[in-house]
Amino acid sequence: MPETSTVTTYLRPIDRDGLLKFAEKGKANPDNFGTNKVHTVTEGQYRTLSYVGDHAPVVVDEPLHLFGQNTAPAPGEIVLSALGGCLAVGITAVATYRQVKLSKLELWLEGDIGNTAAWGAGGADRKPEEMGFKQVRVRVNVEGDAPRAVLDEIVAHANTFSPVANTLRNPVPLTVSLTD
Repeated sequence: MPETSTVTTYLRPIDRDGLLKFAEKGKANPDNFGTNKVHTVTEGQYRTLSYVGDHAPVVVDEPLHLFGQNTAPAPGEIVLSALGGCLAVGITAVATYRQVKLSKLELWLEGDIGNTAAWGAGGADRKPEEMGFKQVRVRVNVEGDAPRAVLDEIVAHANTFSPVANTLRNPVPLTVSLTD
């Protein structure tokens, strides 16, 4: 009978030493923060281009039933994309910290959102706290060289410390004003 063997390939790793140095900087100055900057330009209808650093613009649109051109994800879908990316970063970082090699990491996100106020353009009379996502669900498929219980701990820990997840969970002061 031929021998069977399991061949496992792992996801491209991050620099663990760099991660540990970054963590030490956080311990040394826990109140430090950075600033993310985006410049958004409307092309027409609801299609916008958001410029982030030297990257290709992030395109946002609305679906046809919401009077957009359906050329790109809707704003709420971009928020879910940001959450998925942030959770994936956190899961990768925590796994790396714990010296767990990941072979698969996929996330499925969905959020219940309503727009009965029609963006404040004559729709239902809604208060700010009555709008936005009402529930967000994330399912994670993660595999690696650790038992399921350890992978569950890694995902839970990454969720607890995810900046984007915590932005969605916690009220954040927000100002919107005209430019000078």
